[in-house]
Amino acid sequence: MHNLLPNQADNYLAGMLFAWLLCVACWSNVAYANTDVQYLPSEIELNAHIATPTSVIGAPVGEWHVRHDQLLQYFNRLAEQSPRMKIKEIGRTHENRSMIHLYVSSPDNLARLESIRQQHMQAWLNPGSEAPDNLPIVVQMGYSIHGDEPSGANASLLLAWYLAAAQGEEINALLDNLVIIIEPSQNPDGLARFAQWANMHKGKHLVSDPAHREHVQGWPRGRTNHYWFDLNRDWLPLTHPESQARIKQFHQWRPHVLTDFHEMGTNSTYFFQPGVPSRVNPLTSADNIRLTKAFGEFFSQAFDGKKQMYFSEELFDDFYYGKGSSYPDANGSIGILFEQGSARGHVQESINGNVTFIQTIKNQFLTSLTTLRGALALQSDLLEMQHSFKRQTLSLARNDESAGYVVTEQQDPTRLRKLLTLLDAHQIEVYPIDKTIEADGIQFVPGSSYFIPSEQIQYRLVKSLFSNRKRFPDNTFYDVSNWNLAHAYNIQYRAIEKSRWRRVSYNADTVIDPPLTISNKLNSQAVAHIFGWQDSHSPVLLQHLLNAGVQARISSAEFNVTTDSGAIVFGAGSVVVPNNQQQPNDHLALLASQADQLGMRVWSAMSGATSSGPDLGSRAMLPAVSPQILLVGGSSMSSYQVGELWHFFDQQLQLAPTIVDWQQLSSIPLARYTHIFVVDGNYNAWSKAMTKRLGQWLEQGGILVGQQGATQWLAQQDWLEATFVEPGKSENLFDTSQLTYGDKDQLAAKKRVAGAVYQANIDTSHPLMFGFQQQPLALFKTQNLVMRKPIKPFVTVAQYTTTPLLAGYSSNEMEEQIANSAAIIAHSYGEGVVIALMDRSNFRGYWQGTNKILSNILYMSYFIDASG
Repeated sequence: MHNLLPNQADNYLAGMLFAWLLCVACWSNVAYANTDVQYLPSEIELNAHIATPTSVIGAPVGEWHVRHDQLLQYFNRLAEQSPRMKIKEIGRTHENRSMIHLYVSSPDNLARLESIRQQHMQAWLNPGSEAPDNLPIVVQMGYSIHGDEPSGANASLLLAWYLAAAQGEEINALLDNLVIIIEPSQNPDGLARFAQWANMHKGKHLVSDPAHREHVQGWPRGRTNHYWFDLNRDWLPLTHPESQARIKQFHQWRPHVLTDFHEMGTNSTYFFQPGVPSRVNPLTSADNIRLTKAFGEFFSQAFDGKKQMYFSEELFDDFYYGKGSSYPDANGSIGILFEQGSARGHVQESINGNVTFIQTIKNQFLTSLTTLRGALALQSDLLEMQHSFKRQTLSLARNDESAGYVVTEQQDPTRLRKLLTLLDAHQIEVYPIDKTIEADGIQFVPGSSYFIPSEQIQYRLVKSLFSNRKRFPDNTFYDVSNWNLAHAYNIQYRAIEKSRWRRVSYNADTVIDPPLTISNKLNSQAVAHIFGWQDSHSPVLLQHLLNAGVQARISSAEFNVTTDSGAIVFGAGSVVVPNNQQQPNDHLALLASQADQLGMRVWSAMSGATSSGPDLGSRAMLPAVSPQILLVGGSSMSSYQVGELWHFFDQQLQLAPTIVDWQQLSSIPLARYTHIFVVDGNYNAWSKAMTKRLGQWLEQGGILVGQQGATQWLAQQDWLEATFVEPGKSENLFDTSQLTYGDKDQLAAKKRVAGAVYQANIDTSHPLMFGFQQQPLALFKTQNLVMRKPIKPFVTVAQYTTTPLLAGYSSNEMEEQIANSAAIIAHSYGEGVVIALMDRSNFRGYWQGTNKILSNILYMSYFIDASG
């Protein structure tokens, strides 16, 4: 095995490595007379027994966009042919496509791959020992997490071929000293969607015109996964199976380097990290920053050798720890982002000349190979960096004034368990407390409270996940500026200062509790059976019953009723299931079994009379209605927002919404739908006739829900009684008298609300807030449109507080403008109801603290009787 010390690495680079990067020698292997070889280094000998990409996928790389099934076919072929490769399925996508990792190293290394992994992890977890000097560097290569950024996935074919077929001292050095993990497509569903689009619009003669249909995707684009989510923002939320599988494997290996290959606008050249220096997450280690810059020098040298343009240290940043290039930075690895100017097809005009698909693949292959060579040259530094990461991290934790965080949720154990499951997936240590404590007026009780200590290897990630930071040296963010999980899950928490942390009693040997087991024994003699609305699984249980034909009623007010377990107080929104002959014969067994599976308690009421509140037969108990949902999408509508709603209804509530393009509203029978959701988008093309038809449906009893920008459109139709302040505009809001042209970007950043946590006071007596208890409620704000609070009573459901910014960045001017404005309003319109939401209640599928609002819209809107 070749183990290069730092001075040896320098000599190595000064010699043959420099020649590799410039590729100055001529092609010498005439056995390969196809265009796949145009991508490879010139001075290389190839094993003719290893299949070329062309021989398996049927065309040279870059002639057509590779499909995911072709990627799998080729990678499986290589794993069969080459002793340097092993393949592993790590998971399945929503569309049941296989996700794979290809492990590449020398045959000797692969024979002891598990032993290498264990030694690597042992060195990672035990920094007290000497730094390992005989372990391979682990490099994970991730491609095309955005499906319509396909040059990376196509380049992975070439990298795999090169690693399988290349011969000589140079490739032996790479294989002996590296374990390479290739994930050829991080978004198989999106890649398949875009490959189909690009290939179906390709002619015999390529069209470079940017207006050509090939370059202008239909809605939704191939960027996203099956539910139209951006998987590159899902490394922290772990909403999707793709991310869940990927993170599990990441923590199995903790690679030294993880690459993330993307594409950007066609008029750009090529970007590689470092990003904007002032926008690196402050928790990222100095070693990480130094080595990221060292890798950048390799990339510069490679592109200079090709006389190609590139840029670095601008535009992109490493602040949000939920992306592929930044999540590793919080976990002792180096994440490296690559962005290639995109052809978005096969060839497209740009300010730099025609951008060809083939050239984009060449560039991605060049940086792929350069990453491996850089990792080899920096082997000692990478080993030392990761070996010392835990020691440095624990030192930071010991100097932190916080000993950790306690979290609690007593009314909704399902939501609490979801948070604990997410923390566990990120390898964060969490322990149940065994003695009640009080902090800042909140009681943390055993059974529903947990302690997350600071002194753990995941300190940096923990610190970011519970951050309330509001001010930053650089206020321009490429993504969100806060991702506090306690706020996202609406979980009460407190930081515990070290001066009082000994009050927290917990058993460090106890892991997170297993899921709650419930065994409901329902009394067949009961008048009715009842379950509350606080648990996140309550809407799921209700919908199961409705799907089975079970009749249920929902209470509009709190009531106290005698059960076979004594008197119980049930809150507004509680579900009453009458035990009468109109029910299906097996309704009790169905109710008990479904409640058991969901971990929910059901009570048997022995009388229809209550000691307070409405009786069980009261008109205040409305029949539950199974919702028929219409989601309006199509061109100019936000696919992210439609996807978030679709995912919540389908995956969490187990409902099947209908999704239509907005043009269909003029022809489909609207009367079959109880709820129609419209989201942020451009409504200028909506016809008057179509809009009139939607208004008639609303007036006749429909429930129309607008989110973010759609709320302003609802008001323009005079359906919603609300007025708005245009984004960032208000008389004298920003003082621009002394600004110069160079201040333009800074002013734009001040006007943005790109991703911050705001708090609002909620009306817990309002039907849309049934099941909520604590004030205020954390909302995730991604837009600066401001809806003024209506003067009329009973219309405002949620109102931002006087100082609403809870975490993340907003300028003082924007916070003041949003303060005391309306977050949610709802009122009657004819026989129907119109509802306006200023924020995304299911943001990225993990904002669990507010998605109950969506459930309440479905089942509780019938109680709304406030005219606008």
